[in-house]
Amino acid sequence: MPTKPSAKTPDKTAGQHDGFTAEERAAMKAHAQEQRKTAARRGLSRAEKEAAAEQDVLAKIAEMPESDRVLAERIHDIVKTAAPDLTPKLWYGMPAYARDGKVVCHFQGAYKFKTRYATLGFSDQAALDDGAVWPTAYALKELSAADEQLISALVKKAAG
Repeated sequence: MPTKPSAKTPDKTAGQHDGFTAEERAAMKAHAQEQRKTAARRGLSRAEKEAAAEQDVLAKIAEMPESDRVLAERIHDIVKTAAPDLTPKLWYGMPAYARDGKVVCHFQGAYKFKTRYATLGFSDQAALDDGAVWPTAYALKELSAADEQLISALVKKAAG
């Protein structure tokens, strides 16, 4: 006769999960590494810090699988053009764009958490409020010229 799991030992077969996934742990490690890099850059001029942060973002994009890399490169170009005052930075190992150090939007490749599409997400710092309900993330599989125009308009609005 099968035994019932005790209250002290959760039944792992019941779909319970305690702890973080490997992807979540990797994102947290990436964030800790980003914090160490930021601390190591103290004493540099603002321009030097921003240039170094952008190089980190470009290096991270270059490491991505091709399908995500193509999207990330386009998003990077769109954000830099639509909102040149946003500063590129890594955020949990993802390309992000910040105002005054606070992330406004970020790109998450499909590879990051093994999803079927990449996303462009906006934080609560983004000025996208539209009534009581509005989208804060967009699924990306490919980008047409119309998609790029939409993203450009969203980024401009988000940047304020």
